Amino acid sequence: MKSQNLSTVTEFQLLGFQNLLEWQTLLFIIFLFIYFLIMTGNIVIIVVVSQDQRLHSPMYTFLKHLSFLEIWYTSTIVPLLLATLVSQGQAISFHACIAQLYFFVFFGATECFLLAVMAYDQYLAICSPLHCSFLMRPEICTKLVAISWLTGVGTGFLPSLMISKLDFCGPNQINHFFCDLPPLMQLSCSSVYVTEMVIFILSIAVLCICFILTLVSYVFIVSSVLRIPSASGRMKTFSTCGSHLAVVTIYYGTMISMYVRPSAPLSPDINKIISVFYTVVTPLLNPVIYSLRNKDFKNALRKVMRRNCGIYGNRGIFLLNICISTRWIWLICCVNLQDYLDPW
Repeated sequence: MKSQNLSTVTEFQLLGFQNLLEWQTLLFIIFLFIYFLIMTGNIVIIVVVSQDQRLHSPMYTFLKHLSFLEIWYTSTIVPLLLATLVSQGQAISFHACIAQLYFFVFFGATECFLLAVMAYDQYLAICSPLHCSFLMRPEICTKLVAISWLTGVGTGFLPSLMISKLDFCGPNQINHFFCDLPPLMQLSCSSVYVTEMVIFILSIAVLCICFILTLVSYVFIVSSVLRIPSASGRMKTFSTCGSHLAVVTIYYGTMISMYVRPSAPLSPDINKIISVFYTVVTPLLNPVIYSLRNKDFKNALRKVMRRNCGIYGNRGIFLLNICISTRWIWLICCVNLQDYLDPW
């Protein structure tokens, strides 16, 4: 009889930023522009790394996979975010919502594993360069990348399956811009205790362990950098590692604050602000921090663009101008220290 008295929700309504109605147009322009930068930056990284033989090293292999991942990760979230801003709310079916949740967890977990692997690669390159070429052989790099992707695939299944098994009998309005775990559990009319505990333990296993491994790598890097006799060498290495660590801390910190915390919910507005950091801000910063501030990458970018200019004539020159313009957009929007430390 209980199931007869419950109406099953077949569709959710994403409210997005409806509390900021007067800012909807401006927010749409900002997020659309950021999405364009993320797509452009990551596509440029993939193309340049693939075409330049000098960048076929473990660091750039991992970076290429991270860029490919970021394209899909942001495309899972941002287009629907833009839709909520255009229509002041967006309907999404139950199955589409669960699918979005799965891909969000899948790509997010994969990024955690890749960031930990990249930090370990940096540790080997700086602290143990003689062992780096052996421990980071191409076949080892391929296995590490495959493990990261496969572990991410598996990580996404359990939360999505458990959320799909919950009862949703109304209301169907999700006060968020995508189908995230906390607002979905708040809407459920069945007990979510087991689901909360499983997601809490899974979040600790993925987020906290990967973050600790990443921090340990950077602690060893810092201790090694302090022994560099040259002040300019220390400053350059600290600048690079500090930028990497800052972005990693933003990503893990906001993720942990959202998913590794007591069951007492935060306000929807705070949830949305925190979510913007790990779904939009860090994917925007990653191409800048990991590549556009890297001298080898910039030289390779010039080489690839000159070669394309020779092949495609005026179209190549047009692409080069777009790339140069995009470069300055990145530097202005991301407010990084490139102008002071390593100018073009």
